[in-house]
Amino acid sequence: MRRPSLATGAHPSRACGTLLHKGPLLEPDTPLAATPSRRIALLIDADNVSHAKIGAILAELSKYGTANIRRAYGNWAAATLKGWTGKLHDFAIRPIQQFSYSTGKNATDIALVIDAMELLYTQDLDAFAIASSDADFTPLIMQLKANGHEVYGFGERKTPTPFVNACTTFLFLDGLEDSTPPAEAEVEAPAAAQPKGRGRRKAAPATAPAAAAAPAAPPEAPTTPGAKSLAQDSKLITTLRGAVEAAARDDGWAHMAAAGSAVKRQAPIDPRNYGVKNFPRLFEATGLFVIMKGDNGQTYVADKRNTDRAAKPGG
Repeated sequence: MRRPSLATGAHPSRACGTLLHKGPLLEPDTPLAATPSRRIALLIDADNVSHAKIGAILAELSKYGTANIRRAYGNWAAATLKGWTGKLHDFAIRPIQQFSYSTGKNATDIALVIDAMELLYTQDLDAFAIASSDADFTPLIMQLKANGHEVYGFGERKTPTPFVNACTTFLFLDGLEDSTPPAEAEVEAPAAAQPKGRGRRKAAPATAPAAAAAPAAPPEAPTTPGAKSLAQDSKLITTLRGAVEAAARDDGWAHMAAAGSAVKRQAPIDPRNYGVKNFPRLFEATGLFVIMKGDNGQTYVADKRNTDRAAKPGG
């Protein structure tokens, strides 16, 4: 069986369990050119991972390669997994149904382990990603690593230490920001446009030329057409923000080409489907990113939420 090499720029010490409390799994300046061909199997214990973090998980994995295999395990008839339904479709995750055969026993764990071992011996994979907070997966992780595969762990801060230390790298999901844009309340001010009338003065705007000209002002306010609708596309924004974070350097800026590649490793997004011709235009059209050219003439992108970024990208 082929033994995969570590990603370009990764530290050899990362092969031993490394604990990351928060932040990227790779160094910010690690080249991304070597990662797209690396194949990763993402196996999710849906009973122990919040569906709200799936975007963050895929964004982190895009630093290592492409999660070609995405599976989530659970009893999908249970009300506790209701929130997962939309996420499974949005992020192309295959749901694996597992009923609980005995009260108090978690059959999901066994199903996940069986699939992991099958994938180990039947698929040409470079790494596995296990999303769970259950220490019962520790022996599985040790076996996967013994067979020459890196294992990236994701879970809550309550995850037992043996599970954390067994992984090649482990990322606590509790501290990760949710990159999903909040639902913006549509602010309309019809009341502000109409002064409180007194008796007959309500009819004045219909005849006064000055009042008739007032409605002509709003059309000049909108910026990029469709920007508001793009900014409210939660899946798109989650993917774009995750890509920028995955490709960002120490100064907070990401090379546009690297960010675009990171987007494609997360989801099959084509800018033309959003009415623009390339990724620079797509990032710009959302209104949530800063686009700037560096002194070297190359284009860079940064998340507007990142107030710690440099004033302009370095060379």
